[in-house]
Amino acid sequence: MTQSNANKSLKLVKTNAEVPLTIAVKAINEQGESVDKFVACERPLTVYLNWQPIVTLMTLGAKPESLALGYLKNQGFINDASLLESIIVDWDVDSAAILTKEQTADLDKQLSEKTVTSGCGQGTVYGGFMQGLDDIKLPTPQLQQSTLYSLLKNISAYNETYKNAGAVHGCGICKDDQILAFIEDVGRHNAVDTLAGDMWLEGENGHDKIFYTTGRLTSEMVIKIAKMGIPVLLSRSGVTQMGLELAQKLGITIIARAKGRHFLVYHGAENIEFDAMKV
Repeated sequence: MTQSNANKSLKLVKTNAEVPLTIAVKAINEQGESVDKFVACERPLTVYLNWQPIVTLMTLGAKPESLALGYLKNQGFINDASLLESIIVDWDVDSAAILTKEQTADLDKQLSEKTVTSGCGQGTVYGGFMQGLDDIKLPTPQLQQSTLYSLLKNISAYNETYKNAGAVHGCGICKDDQILAFIEDVGRHNAVDTLAGDMWLEGENGHDKIFYTTGRLTSEMVIKIAKMGIPVLLSRSGVTQMGLELAQKLGITIIARAKGRHFLVYHGAENIEFDAMKV
């Protein structure tokens, strides 16, 4: 994704803390033979906001700076990118510290208001998570069935860590049938937060985008996509009842069980031109 004019003037100290995503191991196959394989790495990352610990996430560690930023933004702890000062990741102590000039005096109150969720890799949302949903206005998308098929085909070229080691989810920001950004992590929420952090920092608008995920579409996934301003949510997996109800309320087109030439539209079928149906 390209950086917009909105945040080009932002002076932000940001590390680039890359770590290996997989490691080589030995395994024994069904024939009793020793084989060389890879497993996905999993690391704890404690996120600090103005030096106060907020949460410890279990992550692959592909883009920890964006993950920490997106998590804090999606949970409602921070809202103004222009006030960010630094994002510092230190894997020696498994930490990501974000400093901002934004007012954070109510952190203790926000941290006390938490809900345990079904989210893999996270599992908790805080008091600010639901704020602002009534103010979200998403555009009505216009999609073609043939474009969805082309997008699903193009996505098959991604998921490198999954192909190599399994045990991860993948998420992507797409426009038409092109994948603009793709990230994998041990939890689908880590992946979506990482992409959200990148979009927010770069000032990207989500109104002409499609969000793809390999994970299930729960209520918190739908809320995060709505906060990113994206009107279409496409998943290889299924959707929950609360996820569907929120999508209907927020105006998000929900397409699930999407793989190859199969998909199910749970909401927003009127926004899709079925131009590739078999005769």
